[in-house]
Amino acid sequence: MSVITQNAIQNAFANRIGGNTFGLDTKVYKFEKIKRAKNEAKAMYPDRELIDMGLGEPDWMADPAVVQVLAHEAAQRDNRFYSDNGMAEFKHAAAHYLNDVFGIAGINADSEINHCIGSKSALSQIPLMFINPGDILLMTTPGYPVMATHAQWLGGEVVHLPLTKANSYLPDLSVLSADVRKRAKLLYINYPNNPTGATATREFYESVVAFCKENQIIAVSDEAYAALTFDGEPPLSFLSIPGAKEVGVSIHSLSKSFNMTGWRIGFVAGNELIVKAFAHVKDNCDSGQFIPIQKAGVYCLNHPELTVLTGEKYSRRHGKLAQALNRAGFNAQKPKAAFFLYVEIPKGIAGGPEFDSAEQFSEYLIREQLISTVPWDEAGANVRFSVTFVADTEEEEDRIIQEIEGRLSSIPFIWE
Repeated sequence: MSVITQNAIQNAFANRIGGNTFGLDTKVYKFEKIKRAKNEAKAMYPDRELIDMGLGEPDWMADPAVVQVLAHEAAQRDNRFYSDNGMAEFKHAAAHYLNDVFGIAGINADSEINHCIGSKSALSQIPLMFINPGDILLMTTPGYPVMATHAQWLGGEVVHLPLTKANSYLPDLSVLSADVRKRAKLLYINYPNNPTGATATREFYESVVAFCKENQIIAVSDEAYAALTFDGEPPLSFLSIPGAKEVGVSIHSLSKSFNMTGWRIGFVAGNELIVKAFAHVKDNCDSGQFIPIQKAGVYCLNHPELTVLTGEKYSRRHGKLAQALNRAGFNAQKPKAAFFLYVEIPKGIAGGPEFDSAEQFSEYLIREQLISTVPWDEAGANVRFSVTFVADTEEEEDRIIQEIEGRLSSIPFIWE
C-alpha cells in the first residue's frame, strides 16, 4: 500500500493559503511578534509587572444571571439537538433589541434576522454569497481583516479605504474610480470602529446608503460595539437609517456588549434576500450555536441595561487613561464608544531610538517598559491601547494607569 508523502501533502495545498509554500514562510506576523516580545520581556524582567493594554476582549465575565440561564438550559434534555439556523425565540429577541436600543422598527424577525456563531463566522461566510473572481470588496483600513481574507481566497480583490484622523476615521468614498465602483460587490464598514474608536454619524450612514444605491453595492456593517456608547453618544446602527435595509445588513455580536466573547453568539439583520442567502450558506458551514447559549443570548437581548453598566466602566477608564497619556506627551482623545484608545506614536526618543513604524514603537514599549499595545501602520503610525485590562476595583484601575503614566512620563519622547 502506498503512503502519501510529506512532499505530496506540501504540493497539495491550495494556492489561497500559499500553495506549496504553505508553512515555509519565515515572516513573523504582528500578533506573534507581540507574543514573543512579551515572553522575552517577562523573562528579562521577572520581577516587573507587565501591563497588557493590547487585549481586545472584555475583562468582565458575563453577568451571573446569564451564566445561570446557560447552566439551567444546558441541563435540559431537549436542548441537546442541532439548532441549524437558530431559534425563533432568539430572532424575535433580536428584533425587539434592535427596536429598543437603536429605534429600528419593522424588522421581520422570521425573515430579516438569522443568528450566527459570533460575528467572525458571519464575516467569513458573507463573501461566499457574493464574491466571484475579479469582484471587489471595499474595506476600511486599519480594521478587522476576516472578510478581506475570505474575499481574496475566493479570487476577489480588496480595495482599502484608509481611515485617518483628517477624515475623522471615516472612509472617503468619493475617491473611488468608476472601474472600482463598477466591479465592487461589497462595502465593509465597522462603527464604533476597531481600532480607532471612532463613531459613525447619521450623515455618514446616509451617504453610505446613497453610495450603495447609486453604485449597486451591498453594505455590510460590522456593529460588534454598536451598543457600547457613552458620554451622551446614542447607540446608532446602519439600519437606523431610512433605506439601509434596501442595500445591506448589519452584524451584531453579544461578545463585547454582554461580555460573552468566548460564547460565540450574534446575528445578521437587514435585507431579506441577503439574510436568506446567509442562512443558505451558513446551513452548509455549521449546524448552529448550542441552544442554551442562544437562550442565554435571549436573556441578554432582553436586558440591554447590562451593556450600559459595561459602558460606564469603559468610559471611566478611557477618561483616566487619556489624561495619563496626555500628561506623558501623547495626543489622546477619549472616544465615545467601545474600549480602544488609538494614538499617534512619537518620532523617537531624545538620545535614543527613532521609530519608523508603530510596530517598532510597540515593541519598544513591551521590551523596555513592559507595556503591551497593538501597533497599526496601515494608515499612519498609531498604537491601540485597550481599557479591558484586568482590574477588579477602581483603586486597581488607578494603580495600573498611574503605573503606565509613571513609566511613560520618564521618557523624553520626540514628537516633531
